[in-house]
Amino acid sequence: MKRFLVGLSLVCSFIPLSLHAAEPLLPWGSAPEIRQVYSKQKVVFDVTTGSLAGLNNILDRASLMSQLNGADPFDTKIVIVLHGSAIPFFAGKNYARYRELMSRAQSLTVGDVLEFRMCQASALLQGFRPKDIHGFIRMVPMADAEIVRLQQEEGFAYMR
Repeated sequence: MKRFLVGLSLVCSFIPLSLHAAEPLLPWGSAPEIRQVYSKQKVVFDVTTGSLAGLNNILDRASLMSQLNGADPFDTKIVIVLHGSAIPFFAGKNYARYRELMSRAQSLTVGDVLEFRMCQASALLQGFRPKDIHGFIRMVPMADAEIVRLQQEEGFAYMR
């Protein structure tokens, strides 16, 4: 009998907790939605990722931000400043490897809401000259200085 009770208690320990007690999954209720309207946002993304997934995440976020702002080039401006490990993705010699990513990035620039700028100093340190980088990218002397300029002189919000 003792073995039966021990066996029964072991079996019962594997029964899901929800069968033991009717504890709600959302004890504080569901999250309310805020219906927010966005417009006239100016944002600069500081991008150094060397990860394909990380870069795709940035493109997803920038694209969604553009859509939420109505994709209006008179009201919204998104600048993605590339430096560090992000640079090789945009080199012509890597086009075959990153064709899909480059096609997507270039397509986001259509409509003049979103643009890419690249740190020329960082590119040069990695052996890339402007002639080695895709034509939808604009080269700036220094990423950090451009990010500061966009914030101080043009009122851009900083995103990482």
